[in-house]
Amino acid sequence: MTTAMSRRSDRRISPVFIGIVAVMAVTGWATWTGFAEQPGIAVFLFVTSAWIVSLCLHEYAHARTALHSGDISIGAKGYLTLNPLKYTHALLSIVLPVLFLIMGGIGLPGGAVFIERGRIRGRWKHSLISAAGPLTNVAFAVVCTAPFWLGAMDTVPFPFRFALAFLALLQVTAAILNFLPVPGLDGYGVIEPWLSYKVRRQLEPLAPFGLILVFAILWIPEVNGAFFGAVDAILRVLGISELESYCGHSLYRFWQEDGFCAVPQ
Repeated sequence: MTTAMSRRSDRRISPVFIGIVAVMAVTGWATWTGFAEQPGIAVFLFVTSAWIVSLCLHEYAHARTALHSGDISIGAKGYLTLNPLKYTHALLSIVLPVLFLIMGGIGLPGGAVFIERGRIRGRWKHSLISAAGPLTNVAFAVVCTAPFWLGAMDTVPFPFRFALAFLALLQVTAAILNFLPVPGLDGYGVIEPWLSYKVRRQLEPLAPFGLILVFAILWIPEVNGAFFGAVDAILRVLGISELESYCGHSLYRFWQEDGFCAVPQ
């Protein structure tokens, strides 16, 4: 009885996550209806809260896959509650990605939940656990872009349309970056079980710096241009124009005036 009650508690959705979803819903409504005097503020709050929701779902996917792969300690750590405060590296998982979003308008991946890999048998399971997170970003991107490639955006207010386009851009960038085979990122976690012990030992010291390295490389103009060129190409295939994602980013950074993307309230 006690064990069953404990398991239910370990998997009960956290009020913190529900609060974030509520902020996303209210600010999404404000963006759609033009309730806010400045649409940029509503867009900022909507996109930021939606981005945090996607980060929580990303980490939840890692944890849930690990649970079904053999790590029964996941529940006790609170990872299944979707509470971002329960993450082992809340700074890496939530704070830094939000800062990167505000600074550069990029969906840079965060840290991962702590998984007891010794409890898990089979290289495919280890790879799937690592892939589960970025696959969640892919799913989130599909949801965000669905109204565009289904041709359902004709009557959608411009602020919400632009905000959704920018949110889709964040999910696409997060998925691509997460799948990079760089130590410390999920892409490396996918291939790590298949590497020799010697190679893994040599690359292990780089893991704490992988995220910072990727962010630093993206500041190189040529790399940044090529990367966002690829992202824009993917978004165009999904029905989102470069103008829509650009205006979404412009509205998000409401503290910077940009008359080019001004929309009627």
